[in-house]
Amino acid sequence: MHDTYAEILLPFASSPELFERYTNAWGGLRTGMLMEHLDSLAGSISYKHMLGPDVETLGRIRERGFYIVTASVDRLDVLAPLSPVRDIRLSGIVIYTGTSSMEVAVKMEALGASGVEDTLLLGRFSMVCRDAHTHKARPVNPLILDSREEIALYSMGENAKKRRQSLALRSLSRVPPSSTEAEELHSMYLQYGQDSGLSNYERVWMGETHLEKTMLMFPQERNVHQKVFGGYLMRLAYELGFANASLFTRSHVTFMSLDSISFAKPVPIGSILRLTSQILHTTPSGELPGVVHVGVQANVVDVRTGQEQATNDFRFTWYPDDDAAVLRQVVPKTYQEAMLWLEGKRALEMGDQIRGERNKKASA
Repeated sequence: MHDTYAEILLPFASSPELFERYTNAWGGLRTGMLMEHLDSLAGSISYKHMLGPDVETLGRIRERGFYIVTASVDRLDVLAPLSPVRDIRLSGIVIYTGTSSMEVAVKMEALGASGVEDTLLLGRFSMVCRDAHTHKARPVNPLILDSREEIALYSMGENAKKRRQSLALRSLSRVPPSSTEAEELHSMYLQYGQDSGLSNYERVWMGETHLEKTMLMFPQERNVHQKVFGGYLMRLAYELGFANASLFTRSHVTFMSLDSISFAKPVPIGSILRLTSQILHTTPSGELPGVVHVGVQANVVDVRTGQEQATNDFRFTWYPDDDAAVLRQVVPKTYQEAMLWLEGKRALEMGDQIRGERNKKASA
């Protein structure tokens, strides 16, 4: 396992030129660009696992006989603020292997004069290996575990895969909501879906929160498979979701988590990509801090027919900078929107659970 470890050092504090390339309009770091690096790092680590630690160049994919793609991003959770700007280390390691899949754990750390000052972000990427000729699943190398720490990491990766499979079986696209969720949905309708005339919030129908961006995909953003690089799509989706969350809350927002990403199909070079975001869930108006959950869907548009094919689905969570409540409440109007609202609620509950578990470990 330890042979798969890799890291990237980004010396923002000591290199003004580098910081200038990553700075945002508020003097901080562009989180979407850091996500782009994390996806690239996860891919490099996966190839390192397959090729061995001594191989420095990938070479031609068809000669290697296989290629690796990002299947999904399980989570990316922010544990500490990115500011003040410091040198940052991105690192990762393969923690679990299935038949043709790999779980890559990634970490973002802030470095100071005495070493690591803060762990800023933790997350997991699910990578899959494909045969370069048949494009079918190809077996990956098994992991060799040499220590108790590696055994614990392997168990964590295995549990993450099982949890992801369990969530897939409970998906609202497969099974109806639970009785508790149905009651919560009805309660939300009674509180926010009707015109009572008296309220301390502003109701916004989910269908009115759409924000979209249409782009042509250029070869400068291609990966080794001659498709659009997944990390680039992550950055585009993040920035559109951030804009939507800011417009919805009418304030600057802080990134809390990337709750999931699914990569259904590759995006071809030269295609027209339409990114559509919408607000899926907001915390009740009296809850502090207020939280906004945003979905972004990527579709490739066929210019001849006008038909669209979904390629990616992204889910993000932000909160207002001042930890204020969100006074605008998103409310679904259709059954499909109601299911999206419940999916958003599930994502927020999962995030609270994971952060709670980490806080317990940190204080133990």
